[in-house]
Amino acid sequence: MTGIGEAQTAESGIRRLPQVRGFAAWPVEGSPKEEGKALRKQVPRSAHAALDLDGSRPHAATAVEESHRGRIAELTPIRAGRMAATPFAFLRGSAGLMGYDLARTPMTRIRAQICGDAHAANFGLYGDARGDLVIDLNDFDETVNGPWEWDLKRLAASLVLAGREAGADEDQCRKAAYDATGAYRRTMRLLAKLPVLDAWNAIADEELVSHTDAHDLLGTLERVSEKARANTSGRFAAKSTEQLEGGGRRFVESLPVLRGVPDAEATAVAAALEEYVTTLSEDRLPLLARHTVHDVAFRVVGTGSVGTRSYVVLLLDHREESLVLQVKEARPSALVPHLVTAGFEAPAVEHEGRRVVLGQKRMQVVSDILLGWTSVEGRPFQVRQFRNRKGSVDPAALAADQIDDYGRMTGALLARAHSHSADPRLLAGYCGKNEELDEAIAQFAVAYADRTEADHADLVAAVRSGRVAAELGV
Repeated sequence: MTGIGEAQTAESGIRRLPQVRGFAAWPVEGSPKEEGKALRKQVPRSAHAALDLDGSRPHAATAVEESHRGRIAELTPIRAGRMAATPFAFLRGSAGLMGYDLARTPMTRIRAQICGDAHAANFGLYGDARGDLVIDLNDFDETVNGPWEWDLKRLAASLVLAGREAGADEDQCRKAAYDATGAYRRTMRLLAKLPVLDAWNAIADEELVSHTDAHDLLGTLERVSEKARANTSGRFAAKSTEQLEGGGRRFVESLPVLRGVPDAEATAVAAALEEYVTTLSEDRLPLLARHTVHDVAFRVVGTGSVGTRSYVVLLLDHREESLVLQVKEARPSALVPHLVTAGFEAPAVEHEGRRVVLGQKRMQVVSDILLGWTSVEGRPFQVRQFRNRKGSVDPAALAADQIDDYGRMTGALLARAHSHSADPRLLAGYCGKNEELDEAIAQFAVAYADRTEADHADLVAAVRSGRVAAELGV
């Protein structure tokens, strides 16, 4: 007699176990690959070439002004100045404007955890817990569950702009977008064929260069890796702090990037670390418990985030060795209103810092072990290690014949990141074996790069006329 809750064995010899919530049903019904193929009838891969801009599209200056809402007013001229530097820089700061445009392009409705700002400069090196270097996406301020195509199209367009800035000819720029899409497609097919656990744990490291046939990048990556290994909290603290007579250290101002903050503001940031600690895995707590908080300063961050509140917190251990945390304001993703326009349900967000952290962990194989979130005086923040052996390739400074290699590498990285949340079999089924998608997105990328150059020119004109305040060269 079979007891209550025990499994029963059928005549076929297959043990009949209860379906468990959170696991796939057995037997498996349907084929994700065939479902992906079927989507081609609804949204032909060639349709992704389309870029139809409507008459209600915001002017570039208006889009920049709107994106400055809620930021620290005295810092927005720095942001505008950085965006006015080049068309590629403009693209880096205009995720929201591109979101407006992407919401009006063809979509398969396959959703993934997307970076939301997957331009070519948002890939880089960082250290894992053992100090080894990993290559991956490294900026998740705009992350959200959304259309996979948006990330791929943003990456492709950015490669065209970066290539033009680097001096590559139009064929090379278009080829970079084409090759990035091809690498995305082939990597997704490879992941779809692997055992799920192997695909899930596919590490993004230097071996990826060989997989994507980006051998010309090896020398560049070696130089970036060498710098990244020295790019640590300790080195930053040695340059940016001073020793105090009674022991300990404090930050030294380096305006306009690094400045001190009033005692009340520093106290609020330090106090917020108590909430941050509760968001970490318990095994991390002894590590932080062996450090003491010594100082807090305000530090201006990169192009897209300029004007948001961002602090560095100096921690010292018993040997006065430094660990620096970055406490960075987490604003709502600029893509959310455009997701709604595109017919997607607005995501429920419990805490914007939590959104960023969980989005990052969903997309990376290896994440910062001290990644967490908190609130400072009611505002949401993300917290992470500062200068965690970070290094990056400036795509606009690559040799003209390297931009397509970089495109292949970043396309493969993006595919791996998407495969954690979207079934690679489904995406591989849609993307297919031939180059139809590669051609379409390369065409889109060139057209969008042209549009971005026009937007950049409009912003420069607005700066010159005095409509938009900008500090150039900061």
